[in-house]
Amino acid sequence: MNTDTAYGYVERCGLMAGMRGYFPPDNALRVTGVLLDAGINVFEFLMNSEQPLEAMQAVKRAYGSDACVGMGTVLDADTARRALEAGADFIVSPAFHPDVVRTAQAADVLVAPGVITPTECVDAWALGVKLLKIFPIGPLGLDYFKAIRAPLDHMKFMCNGGTSDQNVGDFLRAGAVACGMAGWLVGDGHMALDVIGQRARRLRQIVDEVKRGVKGTVTV
Repeated sequence: MNTDTAYGYVERCGLMAGMRGYFPPDNALRVTGVLLDAGINVFEFLMNSEQPLEAMQAVKRAYGSDACVGMGTVLDADTARRALEAGADFIVSPAFHPDVVRTAQAADVLVAPGVITPTECVDAWALGVKLLKIFPIGPLGLDYFKAIRAPLDHMKFMCNGGTSDQNVGDFLRAGAVACGMAGWLVGDGHMALDVIGQRARRLRQIVDEVKRGVKGTVTV
């Protein structure tokens, strides 16, 4: 999957479900199946988790083009290469590491480096990054995102860190392409599947209402 194709999945879905913790292949398949049923099809496995590369590969084999499946918490170029060799559709990092960016770009794979300051945003964008992961935006809040995006509204942002049903809609309305969701959505790998499904449907409704320009009350 090339950069533009993966970006299209993220933009259309508006959500990226991150899985950190106990998500070995069997559990990963159970959780992603529930998320797919709720309309979320972009999955980020995280390197500091249980068997992340194997889980990513299992989900890619199971769902094919129905899902976009990548690797997060990629902190260096060697790890990026391992993820790419395992078939990652995209690479995400909590930090801006130029070597990680260049490694993904050389393979024409979408990379979303973590940024939090205007300088990081400008420097990453100058390398040709197509999607910036602004992280951790939740603790800083909506006003910070609006302030940093105002002079940089030609850049594409995904809001991550401290996101939930309480702020996803606001970040999207403020101009985010998507929001990354991890702990609130799927927990650490031990959350009940019915709870994950309920939360996923809630998020799906919020995102769909934002895309339609509706500011409604979530009923799921």
